[in-house]
Amino acid sequence: MIDLKVLTQAVGDLEEDSVMEMLNSFVASNPSEEDGQKAVAACQDGMAVVGDLFEKGEYFVGDLIFAGELLTEAINVLKPVIGSGATATVGTIVLGTVHGDLHDIGKNIFKSMSEAAGFEVVDIGIDQPVSAFVEKVKEVKPLIVGMSGVLTLALEAMKDTVDGLKEAGLRDSVKVIIGGNPVTKEACLHIGADAFTTNAAEGVKISQGWAK
Repeated sequence: MIDLKVLTQAVGDLEEDSVMEMLNSFVASNPSEEDGQKAVAACQDGMAVVGDLFEKGEYFVGDLIFAGELLTEAINVLKPVIGSGATATVGTIVLGTVHGDLHDIGKNIFKSMSEAAGFEVVDIGIDQPVSAFVEKVKEVKPLIVGMSGVLTLALEAMKDTVDGLKEAGLRDSVKVIIGGNPVTKEACLHIGADAFTTNAAEGVKISQGWAK
């Protein structure tokens, strides 16, 4: 049986070779689906370690991106054991960069880390108008709407999007989190979002709190 603590630590340390070696020998030992799910959870715990180290300034954006890729690779190795990725999702997030903004690095990191934490993320892309968010929320009925933006003008686009959700009668059924450089507590109040973050790892923690 795989040592889950060692696996978590290896993911947290971004030791790709060790992680893959452990998982490949684990899968070769013909484990049960339940054991497979435990291995997935251990990898997700490793991502939480990565998030904490990023918050402390010991890891950087590149490390977060690499950790997301490592996790995807790990889940792919475990898929034969856990079925076709049939891990129970903790909730759905509709995610996009708002109208007028073309940045997606922060959004993509948040997406990777949210998926690692068990969320299903529906990413609608960059420069998305209010109508795109409204339509997608109607379609997938998510728990959370995540809006990203790096430019100051993105703040008004975020407000327009929240107003659009209100007009469509959808605002009360979702939690709204906004992220990006210009977001502040004041901006969050002005926009009418439930939470804001400038840190993907913190954003995932907030989302996990809502999912419970």
